[in-house]
Amino acid sequence: MTDSRFPAPPPEADEDDPLAFGPVPTASSRHDGWTPHRQRQLIAALAAMGVVSRAAKAVGMSAASAYKLRDRPGAESFRLAWDTALQMARDHAFGYAMDRALNGYTRPRYYRGRQIGTIHSYDHRLMIAALMPPSVPPHRRGGSR
Repeated sequence: MTDSRFPAPPPEADEDDPLAFGPVPTASSRHDGWTPHRQRQLIAALAAMGVVSRAAKAVGMSAASAYKLRDRPGAESFRLAWDTALQMARDHAFGYAMDRALNGYTRPRYYRGRQIGTIHSYDHRLMIAALMPPSVPPHRRGGSR
């Protein structure tokens, strides 16, 4: 059994991991605050979800506090991991959208409550949306988020 007063050492970061970063130093060490573990969870959630508010909620924090953490002094590595995670999420969404637009999708066809076949469709609106230039992320607009 380990002594809970002393935190476990952080796992060794993989140097090839694009999401590896040095946690943002915090003034206090609150158990419900931005611990290094929670910061890593946020970056992983950002890479999976691509939406700051959803990722912050998934780790039990608010989006506003996540943006404040990102803007703190000493958060350069965290900011880079944040941007990389969002780009990874965008790349994944783009790949999914293009696959669905180019290869189409199959949906069931029903008549009087019974499935009588399938319909193969292509979503050209999705392809056009995927090819549009991305909007400027809130943290790069210069104004309010």
